[in-house]
Amino acid sequence: MTRTPDSAVRSYIDQHQDAFLADLSEWLAIPSVSADPERAGDVRRSAEWLAAKLSGTGFPVAEVWETDGLPAVFAEWPSGDPSAPTVLVYGHHDVQPAAKEDGWDTEPFTPTVIGERLYARGAADDKGQVFFHTLGVRAHLAATGRSAPAVNLKLLIEGEEESGSPHFAGLVRREAERLAADVVVISDTGMWSETTPTVCTGMRGLADAQLDLYGPDTDIHSGSFGGAVPNPAQVAAELAAALHDDDRRVAIPGFYDGIVELTERERELFAELPFDEAQWLRVAKSYGTRGEAGYTTLERVWARPTAEVNGIWGGYTGPGGKTIVPSSAHLKLSFRLVAGMEVEKVREAVRAWVAERVPEGIRYELVFPGATRPCLTPLDHPALQSTVRAMGRAFGQKILFTREGGSGPAADLQDVLGAPVLFLGISVPSDGWHSVNEKVELDLLAKGVETAAYLWGDLAENFRPGA
Repeated sequence: MTRTPDSAVRSYIDQHQDAFLADLSEWLAIPSVSADPERAGDVRRSAEWLAAKLSGTGFPVAEVWETDGLPAVFAEWPSGDPSAPTVLVYGHHDVQPAAKEDGWDTEPFTPTVIGERLYARGAADDKGQVFFHTLGVRAHLAATGRSAPAVNLKLLIEGEEESGSPHFAGLVRREAERLAADVVVISDTGMWSETTPTVCTGMRGLADAQLDLYGPDTDIHSGSFGGAVPNPAQVAAELAAALHDDDRRVAIPGFYDGIVELTERERELFAELPFDEAQWLRVAKSYGTRGEAGYTTLERVWARPTAEVNGIWGGYTGPGGKTIVPSSAHLKLSFRLVAGMEVEKVREAVRAWVAERVPEGIRYELVFPGATRPCLTPLDHPALQSTVRAMGRAFGQKILFTREGGSGPAADLQDVLGAPVLFLGISVPSDGWHSVNEKVELDLLAKGVETAAYLWGDLAENFRPGA
């Protein structure tokens, strides 16, 4: 396969950038806030707008998919080459709430270009990063002379990501046959900074829990009964304190079973990033770091599992004193998971740990409201290397690597479709996701378009599923 001429790709992007930004601004003006029931019609309008635009881009299939909640969009453009890999691009078209009175300098749903930045809710998260694929595929076709992409290209653009994706896993399972792919590209992520382009290789999973502890049937007098009956609040405190050992490792037996450890190469690559810990602490509004011994801050938040006490309460919390043994106490816990950890095994370990530590005389209920599995793509995976090469061509510099400490729906796609997950995003920390004055850097948006234009040809040439 002949390498796509970089000059032809860039020339096409330059010629069509104004129209691209006009279309994107039209989409950004739709207030598709999934968390607001009054905006459900706008979320639907957003989905219908995107489906129509994808059809106009050239996708022979562009459909609005219904869920038990808000609609998603599916599009498909077959390559025509029976040996071509199939790529599924994921993103979302819903956005966070926003209003001028929140502190925005501009109207959040009136897209505004100031200098080289486009301000609007959804500019970076995630409409801008979804939409660069429309111009990217057209640039790919124009530069190569093809009438269809070099890969079988599919898009799945969710409408409920900002509301926790409550129906996403069900949608993926329902439509697994049509969504079948050899690789998944997530365009709902970012880079290290404007001057340090990076590719994310994985996200942590998440399992949360609530533990309710019950002692006496009612609050009882501590003078008459204290020290002679078990105290649920004391037990809650003891459990919270016992979660970690002296090295801040999670002290639940079996918790670390099966995890994929960081390689020395990955640790070296993390160390290449220009990480300013003091600045990171200022962003966190924290006054020091603390975590598992033997790991750097980035390694802890990206590649190590954690247990956190999200909340602890019980007994009397009003003014003054009230000398009681409380009838109940409660803990909210969350566990971040890394590759190799299985959600149910973690839950079993937590159940066994709680059962062993809760004393006689305390009844308890332990529930696990939800979970997301971790995902990780090895550094040497050929599809990941295609992404790195495509981004390197667009940015003209070395591409470094990150992971995400948070969790998202990528694992649902990985689990159901059995395909590796790649992350292609051009957003930067200053873009203000979920905050006031959300924006996207126009030059980085163009780099995203260019990366997508190169990626499809590189994957077609260098990635053979099952090889």
